[in-house]
Amino acid sequence: MNAITRFLAISAMVLGSALPVGAFAQAATDTSKMPTTQMSASMTDGEVKKVDQDTGKVTIKHGDIKHLDMPGMTMVFTAKDKSLLTNIKAGDKVRFMVMNESGKLIVTDIQPAQK
Repeated sequence: MNAITRFLAISAMVLGSALPVGAFAQAATDTSKMPTTQMSASMTDGEVKKVDQDTGKVTIKHGDIKHLDMPGMTMVFTAKDKSLLTNIKAGDKVRFMVMNESGKLIVTDIQPAQK
């Protein structure tokens, strides 16, 4: 091994051992298991596909839900309160808040999107 290669190899080992382990652990943290209160929740845009007032369920085609690390898709959510769905109908563009409550995705706020 020539001197430059040896120097670079030793430098890489020394530098690698000097980095704090916490930096690596933090990068590998699975945020999907974090309580949502530790992540900044935000409203998500979507389009209502179906509303079932009797069961309090709403089907929404939505964009990425960043605070839950969820990609855009169409899915059924449960409203925290059925009254949230009284002025919503299929075809409406909406902004909504969804939270993970004990493993269930609950819509806590839903309102017409600004035009």
